[in-house]
Amino acid sequence: MINDVLTAAKLKAGDVFVLGCSTSEVVGGHIGKDSNPEVGKRIIKTILGVLEPLHINLAVQGCEHINRSVVVERAVAEQKGFEIVSVVPAMHAGGACSVAAFEQFKDPVEVEHIVAQAGIDIGDTSIGMHVKFVQVPVRPSKNQLGEAHVTALRSRPKYVGGPRANYEPIKDYQAVK
Repeated sequence: MINDVLTAAKLKAGDVFVLGCSTSEVVGGHIGKDSNPEVGKRIIKTILGVLEPLHINLAVQGCEHINRSVVVERAVAEQKGFEIVSVVPAMHAGGACSVAAFEQFKDPVEVEHIVAQAGIDIGDTSIGMHVKFVQVPVRPSKNQLGEAHVTALRSRPKYVGGPRANYEPIKDYQAVK
């Protein structure tokens, strides 16, 4: 799943990848009702194992009880200019993945809003508010994790211009007649 998104998004070192995840949905429960800390720890560890060697930054969205604030490394928040807020995720105010990220990150902070280049949503948690405009759906080859539905987003630059505009880089310049 993660590799499908990375391939489609063409992320590079320093980019931000956001995760929204309901462990309740993964284990077959209802979002927000059956948080599972062990599942959260395993998901975060697995995703970090993929992203860290690529130097892509993981951001983990919490639930609506903390206004969908996001756990990131302090260095990422400072480098990207993300506003740090004062909250620590808990099992039923943030969720299991948010708590696990807070435990596994080196110097975690919560920020109110980020601009990620891509992300994955496990359990229909609505990550769109944290993915850069313009968002493009990615269809992962596996669209379910446990019992949770999985979707993903990548971003692309906005298309601007009119009928004469080109949207792909021109390899060889030729005068337009």
